[in-house]
Amino acid sequence: MRTAAETEVRRPSAVRVLTILLATTAAATVVVEVLNWWYAPEQGFGLAVRTGWAMLRSFGFLLLIGHVRRGRTVARPFGLILAVTTIFAVGRLIVPRQGVPPLPGLLGFALLTVLCAAVVLLLYRSAALAGHLVRHRPRLVIDRAGISWRETPPRRPQASGWLLTSRVAAFTYSPLMLVPALVAGGSILDDRLAAVPGVLFWLGAGIAASYAVLFCTAFVLRGKRWARVLLVVVTAAVLAVDLPLCWWLLGIDGLVRDGGPLLAAAALTLYGLWRASRAEESAPAPA
Repeated sequence: MRTAAETEVRRPSAVRVLTILLATTAAATVVVEVLNWWYAPEQGFGLAVRTGWAMLRSFGFLLLIGHVRRGRTVARPFGLILAVTTIFAVGRLIVPRQGVPPLPGLLGFALLTVLCAAVVLLLYRSAALAGHLVRHRPRLVIDRAGISWRETPPRRPQASGWLLTSRVAAFTYSPLMLVPALVAGGSILDDRLAAVPGVLFWLGAGIAASYAVLFCTAFVLRGKRWARVLLVVVTAAVLAVDLPLCWWLLGIDGLVRDGGPLLAAAALTLYGLWRASRAEESAPAPA
């Protein structure tokens, strides 16, 4: 069995390729957002919030580099949801309210889409990466040898990759609700005082969604069937709250720009739960 030090030194070449690809994607995200801001006909509060949120994804790709280099199992689902939501986050900013998107923005978006697709394909199709992404996060361990900080397998049963994907996708519900809520908060500055209760409710629902998802996914990874059903209910509730508020406070444009990414995250969450259930049903019974 290889030690952690040996794993650190003997990284497969696919890790170096993926690291360069992720760094390039992070840089491309920033460049595309700067181009979009430069060519945007309206540089208002809403665009600033959405642009800032999209740029945060560049830090997400840098964080993913750390997970990949350390061989963490969470790298695959994290990379998948990061790539999908990045495409949606950048795509909704490229299209203006009126007219056609500028050519530099379209070219940048096309390049970013290709990079994100390459990241997902490499994460899920590379056999070398599959053998590398097997490590767990280090934990504080107290035993007879004393107190140490080292890698230990989780005490819960090993969760499938699809359950991890559902978990990571569900964790995006809260930020995907809070970003449009902040954008809608800008309408208050435009003398739309009637929007105050809706914005406050939206912010509260976004915060509550984070706690609900945290509770559900903790038991989903422990193999509890009721937790999967509850996560489906939470997903439906999140959509039932977010989509009407997007339409009411941000209009059809906001419904497409901000509701679309949340729909994608919800679809990925539900698909991951379905795939995990199918895999468990087809698995041979223990002897």
